[in-house]
Amino acid sequence: MSKENQYQPETNAVRIQTARTNEMEHSTPLFLTSSFCFDNAEEMRATFADETDFNIYSRFSNPNVDEFVQKMCALEGAEAGYATASGMSAIFASFMALLKAGDHLLSARSIFGSTHTVITKFLPKWGIESSYFDLNDPAGIEAMIKPNTRMIFVETPSNPGLEIIDIALLAEIANKHNIILNVDNCFATPVLQRPIEAGAHIVTHSATKWIDGQGRVLGGAIVGKKELIKEIYTFCRSTGPAMSPFNAWVLSKSLETLHVRMERHSDSALKLAQALESNPHLTSVKYPFLTSHPQYEIARKQMSGGGGIVCFELKGGLQSGVRFLNALKLLSLTANLGDSRSIASHPASTTHAKLSDAEKATVGITPGLIRISVGLENINDILADIEQALNSSQG
Repeated sequence: MSKENQYQPETNAVRIQTARTNEMEHSTPLFLTSSFCFDNAEEMRATFADETDFNIYSRFSNPNVDEFVQKMCALEGAEAGYATASGMSAIFASFMALLKAGDHLLSARSIFGSTHTVITKFLPKWGIESSYFDLNDPAGIEAMIKPNTRMIFVETPSNPGLEIIDIALLAEIANKHNIILNVDNCFATPVLQRPIEAGAHIVTHSATKWIDGQGRVLGGAIVGKKELIKEIYTFCRSTGPAMSPFNAWVLSKSLETLHVRMERHSDSALKLAQALESNPHLTSVKYPFLTSHPQYEIARKQMSGGGGIVCFELKGGLQSGVRFLNALKLLSLTANLGDSRSIASHPASTTHAKLSDAEKATVGITPGLIRISVGLENINDILADIEQALNSSQG
């Protein structure tokens, strides 16, 4: 039995560690080096011939990066993984390494704005087709599969609308048609949701968000089936979206507290969502573990917690949204989420601004939509700041 299989995920997140050096350090040191040395010419030849697993160059592998990847694989229950410089480089690599000219990508329509740009602006340059399906209409997905469909891509919960789809249902469709199921698990993290257990073939992450948890560094991760990760590694080794050793060191330490943090984020977010449901300045509140969520039953089936994002719709649209953001005193206005500090954002004018008005409407991004990333502050302080800003938003 491997060491990873002996313990629970939260224990693995703390205890998986690079082998100690002769200094006998308790915390993994930083390996800030671009390259690695060999004892002799034969050892160097054998390593370049892939006859050993020694490190060569930090664009290929690095002890700090390897430790982070091992932890992510253990948390997700994956066979192998690769870490990248950012979440978007992870998603791009998962597309480019596994798709070719003439292939068709079937993606959920409700996705992050930059992912939408990659799919609609850049993939066509390499002859890769794409179609969007509606997360709220899972029954219609199979009919959209073409003979050349190679991958299904989905975010669940989606950014920012918190739409959810049954991963096991998607996996059944993907396996029936011999298609790769690629799940972006950024919002839930492996603490709250394990797509591979539900049948996903690869899982992508922006480690910049909840995995880091303090808004410090960029990072991405791709984990999944060994044969697919091998293709991704080959692509990334030559194209260079490598995670820096320093960022990997930070992210590996962050994973040690991920379970504790996600429990707190989820608990506070649920309390916030429940408190806001009766607020007279809102037309709707959306959170996966609210019974009013359209996919509440699916969320309860495949997630152990609702996550740290709460969305609501302000009465008064765009102008109310502007007044609300400007009235906040505690919450930050910044282009991030998953931080220890609570964050408010207006997706229509920021993260999803490049979508047309019609595209925004299709995925539920309305002028008055506000996304709250619930931090680790006292929930009473978070709620008080949001309520006073809501009162100001109505002029």
